[in-house]
Amino acid sequence: MKTVAEILRAKPHVNIYRASPTTTVLEAASLMADKDIGALLVMEGEQLLGIVTERDYVRRVTALERSAYATSVEEVMTSELFVVGPRDSNQYCMQLMTEKKLRHLPVVENGKLIGLLSIRDLVRDITAEQESLIQHLEHYIRGE
Repeated sequence: MKTVAEILRAKPHVNIYRASPTTTVLEAASLMADKDIGALLVMEGEQLLGIVTERDYVRRVTALERSAYATSVEEVMTSELFVVGPRDSNQYCMQLMTEKKLRHLPVVENGKLIGLLSIRDLVRDITAEQESLIQHLEHYIRGE
């Protein structure tokens, strides 16, 4: 079972994209589209305030017919964050994401943001872990 720190080290992209609370929803959506990501962390300096996701955009802007030009990220972001630490396990993260219906988990150590895990990161990691176990068992069964 891998830790969050191990998963973060294996990620091909280590950039954490951010928005300030006053960023417009249009600017945030454009950045997410440009970087092909589904979420931006909302930060003021080094302080993590929330997260804004594609889901937030659809549910809190588009569905309510708000203007993406005039609405700030702060107005639509999710501010009740669930975070994990670098020593937490992939299974714990998957359980938390499943129970809370999350797609992204900020990773915080000693009050400082050090990464962001997506559901894709966890699925990729758990799938690789299971494939390795299957290969190991196949070798064992064949006596290799």
